[in-house]
Amino acid sequence: EGLQVELSISLHAPDDKLRARLMPVNRKYPLGDLLAAARAYAEQTGRLITFEYTLIQDVNDSPAQAEALARILSPIHARVNLIPLSAVTEFKGQASPAPVVSAFLKALERAGINATLRRSRGAGVDAACGQLRGKHVER
Repeated sequence: EGLQVELSISLHAPDDKLRARLMPVNRKYPLGDLLAAARAYAEQTGRLITFEYTLIQDVNDSPAQAEALARILSPIHARVNLIPLSAVTEFKGQASPAPVVSAFLKALERAGINATLRRSRGAGVDAACGQLRGKHVER
């Protein structure tokens, strides 16, 4: 109570099947439970929750997935932070092309979801989102 803490949740998929494939933790904490807890937190604290969503070409970046994401997040005081995928050796996915990213962002905005696109920085020196973890693990 009274803490000035911002909550960010790694989401990356609008459904349990895909999220479990991308994030095995979803098997223990499925979307329904996660979203219910997020909604309760937002209601109790009045604070905005940020949902992190890394866009992966042909995996989680379709118009239907944007609509599904908007649908599940609309009851929550939240924003979506769209993140371009950073290349890492242990994951073979590709970043979504700029027009797909733009369409996904616009679909969320049309649905009334507060969404922003994070600009990728540090990729040239393997210091972008997700890349530093890989370097640390390799040591």
